[in-house]
Amino acid sequence: MKGIGSFKKVFGIILSVSLLIFLSNIGDTFAARSTIIIKGSTTVLPIAQIAAEVFMNRNPDVDISVQGGGSGVGIASIIDGTCDIADSSRPIKGKELKKAKIKGINLKANVIAMDGIAVIVHPSNKVNGISKNKIKDIYTGKISNWAELGGANKKIVVVSRDTASGTFEAFNKLVLDEEKVRPDALMQTSNQAVATVVARTPGAIGYVGLGYLSAKVKAIAIDGVAPSKEAVRSGKYPLARSLFMYTNGEPEGLVKDFIDFILSEEGQKLVEEAGYIGLGK
Repeated sequence: MKGIGSFKKVFGIILSVSLLIFLSNIGDTFAARSTIIIKGSTTVLPIAQIAAEVFMNRNPDVDISVQGGGSGVGIASIIDGTCDIADSSRPIKGKELKKAKIKGINLKANVIAMDGIAVIVHPSNKVNGISKNKIKDIYTGKISNWAELGGANKKIVVVSRDTASGTFEAFNKLVLDEEKVRPDALMQTSNQAVATVVARTPGAIGYVGLGYLSAKVKAIAIDGVAPSKEAVRSGKYPLARSLFMYTNGEPEGLVKDFIDFILSEEGQKLVEEAGYIGLGK
C-alpha cells in the first residue's frame, strides 16, 4: 500500500509539471500572436476584408478583426482607442479632429483607394441617366414621381445611408449641397442594405460605392457620365472620392506592414478585385 501511495504522489507531481508546461506553451503561443482591429466604413469594408484574408494567410501569427458600422463609428473608435485602423470613405471632420487632439490622438489619413458613388435604381426602371441637380430635387423632396423624369408613373422611393456613414457625408456634400434629406427617406446602415432595398423595390433610388454594384441593380449616368473605374480615374465622373484608413500617427509596426501591403502592387490588385480603383493608375 505504501508503494502505491508513493506512485500516486510521483504521478501527481509529473501530471502537475506536465500541465504547467502545457499551459506555459499555450501562453507563449497566444503571446506570439499579434492582432489588428479595424472598424468603420462599409464602403472600405470589402477592401479591408480581402486584404486581411490574404495578409493573414501570409502571416499565420497575425489576427485581423474587420468590422463595419460606418465611417463615423470607425473614427470614434480610433479616438477612443478601441481599434488600430479606422476605415473611412470621407475626410475627418473638424469636430472629430478637435476631440482627437483633446485625447492626445494624432489622426493620420492614409489614402488606400479611389471610389465613385453610384446612383442606383431597380433594373426595371427605364430611366438610364439623370442630372446631379435632379438627384438633389429627388432627395430633398421636390420630385416624387418617376414620370417627372421620363419614367413610369410610379412613386419614387428614396433610399439613403444614415448620418454615421461617410458615403452619406460625401453624397450630402457632392449632391445635396448640405441640404436635408426628405423625411420619408429609408435610411440604411450599410451599402449592402441600400443595394438590397433598391433591388427589391421597383420605384426605389439609392446610392452605393462601386464595389456594391451588381446585376440586381442598375447604375445610372450622372450628367451624361456613367459610373466606372475609367470615369473616376479621368476625373469625369462627378461623384468621385478617396477612401481612407486612419491611424494614430504615422503607421508603425504591424499596422504599417498591413497598410504597406494594401498600397503594394499586389494590394492594389486586391482593391481592383473588390470593385474599387487602385492608386497611381
